[in-house]
Amino acid sequence: MRIIPAIDIIEGQCVRLSKGDYATKKVYNQNPLEVAKEFEDHGIEYLHLVDLDGAKASHIVNYKVLESIASKTNLKIDFGGGLKSDEDLKIAFESGANQITGGSIAVKNPTIFESWLEKYGSDKIILGADANNEKIAVGGWLEESDLELIPFVQDYQKKGVENVICTDISKDGMLQGPSFELYKRMLSEIVGIKLIASGGISTFDELPALAELGCEGTIIGKAIYEGRIQLKQLEQFILNQS
Repeated sequence: MRIIPAIDIIEGQCVRLSKGDYATKKVYNQNPLEVAKEFEDHGIEYLHLVDLDGAKASHIVNYKVLESIASKTNLKIDFGGGLKSDEDLKIAFESGANQITGGSIAVKNPTIFESWLEKYGSDKIILGADANNEKIAVGGWLEESDLELIPFVQDYQKKGVENVICTDISKDGMLQGPSFELYKRMLSEIVGIKLIASGGISTFDELPALAELGCEGTIIGKAIYEGRIQLKQLEQFILNQS
């Protein structure tokens, strides 16, 4: 299972929110590159970079941060937040993203999202399936849709999606543990999907449990920043798997 730390960006700074609420913003570091380098120093190969300003503005904003991390580390970066147009995608890939995550766009403009899948391939385009009470949420999690999570992902799997990041919003940033039951159901009902668990990771012991369920990756944010999970532990986990 891939370990994927998260860096969320507001005004160029590394922050975390609780349940996606911008009013709960906490700044952890003013220099995201410093954070990314520290991850890399501990054997981490992947990074989930989220442009929270972009998510609010509905277009890419913090691409300079992406550019800086991509050019000064070897991390494989998946980038998301406000990617709404072909131009946004072009900027993201030109700035060094290895993959992009599309969430709201897959709900509100499926035609454009499907065209990205066709143009860039399923290894480059990740479906961001963020859910509240198993209903898909959009617009930086500010609105809930009527779409049911599992049928939504199944539908996109038929259209070629392979990689899915599923965040249970009620868990995100709360440090109360991930949605094991939800992931278990998703993996049994959506056969062959590469599921990346996100939201709620609070202790190191949850990682082997997610790996055992069959998650392809897990995104860890606040637990690292709050010192609940040490980078040394992640380094060891990665070494033990190789």
